[in-house]
Amino acid sequence: MAEAGTIETFSANAAAEPAVGTVQTSPAAEVAMRALDLVGALALLIVLSPLLLLVALTVRLDSPGPAIYRQRRVGRNLEPFAVAKFRTMQEGAGAGAHRAHVEKMIAAGERSARPMVKLERDKRVTRVGSLLRRTSLDELPQLWNVLRGEMSLVGPRPPIQYEVDKYPSEAFRRFAVRPGITGLWQVRGRSTLTFQQMIEFDTEYVEQRSLLLNLKILLLTLPTVLHGKGAA
Repeated sequence: MAEAGTIETFSANAAAEPAVGTVQTSPAAEVAMRALDLVGALALLIVLSPLLLLVALTVRLDSPGPAIYRQRRVGRNLEPFAVAKFRTMQEGAGAGAHRAHVEKMIAAGERSARPMVKLERDKRVTRVGSLLRRTSLDELPQLWNVLRGEMSLVGPRPPIQYEVDKYPSEAFRRFAVRPGITGLWQVRGRSTLTFQQMIEFDTEYVEQRSLLLNLKILLLTLPTVLHGKGAA
């Protein structure tokens, strides 16, 4: 699958990006939250290993191409990294349609009350990929990104560089922490919310981030995923 955004593009635009700022958490709290990430990600990888293997096999049988693909995303302090996901699209699918879709939503900003729904009738998505997206199973390989320290179990979702290029200045506060597999925005509605609401929830998370808040969000994630809330 074609990767959207490159390190070269990021480097060219880095000087023009607004400041991210810092987070006011103690060293002890940072250690505790990182320990939660390591223990949680490792435990989930072990427990879910049969499911991960089954999903990988199903993806391979459903359409040609690798089971997992990596896409460059923007992480903490605007550093690029390769996020891992189960492939949900046809191999070699371009990003043009998605780019136009998200840029339109971001450009509307706070003027729009339209939820951040995914691109409708996306012919690039495979049959199995559609199911993986509805159940959020396509995100599970990101547990490896958590172990590598590129992501956290909880945090703002990592965007693609062309999305960041269109962000308003107030959106950059979300890059003060590691991106997460789940987060405050996800458990409060995901794609039923507007772009502006997403930024507000991500900013709220950055300002209130703690071990207790992370545990609360993790507990809320399971019913959110099971009910499919905001997954459309």
